[in-house]
Amino acid sequence: MPVKIPPRLLINPLHLLSLGFGSGLAPVAPGTFGTLAAVPFYLLLAQLSLPGYLLVLVIAFALGVFLCQYTSDTLGVHDHGGIVWDEFVGYWITMIAVPLSWQWIVLGFVLFRLFDIVKPWPVKIADAKMKGGFGIMFDDVLAGLYALAVMQLTLYLVR
Repeated sequence: MPVKIPPRLLINPLHLLSLGFGSGLAPVAPGTFGTLAAVPFYLLLAQLSLPGYLLVLVIAFALGVFLCQYTSDTLGVHDHGGIVWDEFVGYWITMIAVPLSWQWIVLGFVLFRLFDIVKPWPVKIADAKMKGGFGIMFDDVLAGLYALAVMQLTLYLVR
């Protein structure tokens, strides 16, 4: 039986972030809800220059390693489904240098979720073999890079 996350954890700002501002508490598909919760933040990030956007991504990844490990330790479960900060970062990677429009936002959402769920090589290996906060983050980074590649190829083909 999966470990249930007590909503009181959201009082702690570190858990609040790792649990995606509560989106990770969704009873079904918390990763999908976590990715959905990342979209409004993407809308803010998209206003940054590309170097600023990339800097925020690096910081969000480093912070995520700590946050995910912290919540994982608290719950006593590696990569609990409710930990969705990794989905935030994975989605933001997907959306690097993409035009700001609802069509691209939806396509990025669908592609990231597809690669995060299907876990093609080496995403599946990273998910299975890498532990700790870094492991929780890294498979979503790889899924985000796959989705980013498809987004950029699509962008190239439609221009």
